[in-house]
Amino acid sequence: MKKILAVIDMQNDFIDGALGTAEAAGIVEKVVDKIRSYPADCIYATRDTHEEDYMETSEGRHLPVKHCIKGTKGWEIRPEVAKAMPQAAIIDKPTFGSKELARRLFEESQKEEIEIELAGLCTDICVVTNALLLKTELPEVKISVDASCCAGVTPESHEAALVTMKMCQIEVV
Repeated sequence: MKKILAVIDMQNDFIDGALGTAEAAGIVEKVVDKIRSYPADCIYATRDTHEEDYMETSEGRHLPVKHCIKGTKGWEIRPEVAKAMPQAAIIDKPTFGSKELARRLFEESQKEEIEIELAGLCTDICVVTNALLLKTELPEVKISVDASCCAGVTPESHEAALVTMKMCQIEVV
C-alpha cells in the first residue's frame, strides 16, 4: 500500500502574510515533521495561485484581500516546508480545490492501492475542499486529515471543517 501525503497551501501568505494567523504559524514545525515521515516520492503539494487581477475575480470580490499572487513572496511555499519536500509534485491551483491533484492521485490509484493523508492550510477552505474532491474521485480510498497539521481561519471554523470531513467519511486523526 502506497501512502501519499498531500500538503495543502503551506504558503507564506497563509502563515504570516496577508492572511496569516498564529494558528497557521503554529503548525509549520508539525507539518515539516509530517513531511519527513513520508518517502520523498510520495508527497504532493498544492499552491494557491492568483494573478494580479485577483480582486476582479469572484473569489476576490468575496475575499477582498490580495494574496498568493504568482511570483510574490506570499505565493511561495514556506522555506522550511519547501526544503523538507524537494521532490514534491507541486500543483498550482487558481481556486480552493485542485481537480489536477484529484486526477493525479486517481492515476496513482490505478497503478497500486493508495492511502492519502492531508495536512496544511486552511482547514476550513482549501483542506476541506481538497479532501472532499479526493473522496468524490476516490470513494474507496482511505483519506485522512491530521488535525494537528492543519489550521483554519479561526479555531471555530477549523473545528467545523473537521466535523464536516468526518461526516463525509474522511478520517480525522
